[in-house]
Amino acid sequence: MSTLLETIQGNLLSAPILLFALGLLAAVVKSNLKVPEALYQSLILYLLLAIGFKGGAALAKSDPGAVWQPALAALALSALIPISAYAVLRRRFDAHDAASIAAHYGSVSAVTFITAGQYLDSQGVPYESYASALLAVMETPAIISAVILLSLARRRDGEKAGRDATSKLGVILHEAFTDKSVILLMGGMVAGAIAGQKGVVATQAFFVAPFQGVLALFLLEMGLITGKRLPDLRKAGVFLIAFALLAPPVHGAIGAFLGVLTGMSVGGATMLAVLAASASYIAVPAAMRTTIPEANPVYSLTGALVLTFPFNITLGLPLYRMMAEKIHATMA
Repeated sequence: MSTLLETIQGNLLSAPILLFALGLLAAVVKSNLKVPEALYQSLILYLLLAIGFKGGAALAKSDPGAVWQPALAALALSALIPISAYAVLRRRFDAHDAASIAAHYGSVSAVTFITAGQYLDSQGVPYESYASALLAVMETPAIISAVILLSLARRRDGEKAGRDATSKLGVILHEAFTDKSVILLMGGMVAGAIAGQKGVVATQAFFVAPFQGVLALFLLEMGLITGKRLPDLRKAGVFLIAFALLAPPVHGAIGAFLGVLTGMSVGGATMLAVLAASASYIAVPAAMRTTIPEANPVYSLTGALVLTFPFNITLGLPLYRMMAEKIHATMA
């Protein structure tokens, strides 16, 4: 327990988390501090492209036989987590809101993943070079699962087919696979795989050296955004608050177990746990606006952004690492 508390303390005192806290505080006291929208979008572009490029270069050196099992586990997690989440959420929410929230929790947060990578690097814990490929794999299946769940619920309730979300599935798949996060991640991975290690060395001054500083600046903006949405907690209710804080450790434990089961290292299993525990607050909200317009976005964004995201990057990262270590020691 003392080791866990020490690693939590070390994570809370890291530069990215401190700047997240600064942004949160600035929003709470109603400061006029603001990150320009153009800079915010540039930071997203940089972070996603950098992680994709470095991951692609490392993936090119990886053994394909070592990748397919973790990739399959990641795919299964993204497809199945919405099903279990939906079953829990239906105890309090209607089918539209339950499916929408479940989709957010089945998909992933790229920023949480990137922060986890920086955390493991600072702790000297290595992880598999293909981890960014797992991030890309888990972006979309949750959206499909949510669409199917809602379609089944609507048929069961006798709603007209014209209102069925599956009629929009083609549009949603196109939007999901052409979303900027997917394009930047996958495009960066392809570029990195082609350029190889020489490409990483050539771009080190841009993609490697400034990475943590850019992440810290991005988390400052995330703190501002989170702080501005804190009043939404009143609308969320105790049930959603409990779900947003308890679901991540449960999903993280499953992710850590599957990571170890599929042959990943402690660091790799931690990364899969982080992906399983995270919730999307960028790509999925846009998809849900088209797929399930009846759903209230306050519930999904409050859970994913105001509660789950801060929990994961502060307390969650050390917790998921500890889970991976314990499971790895037990199964070794």
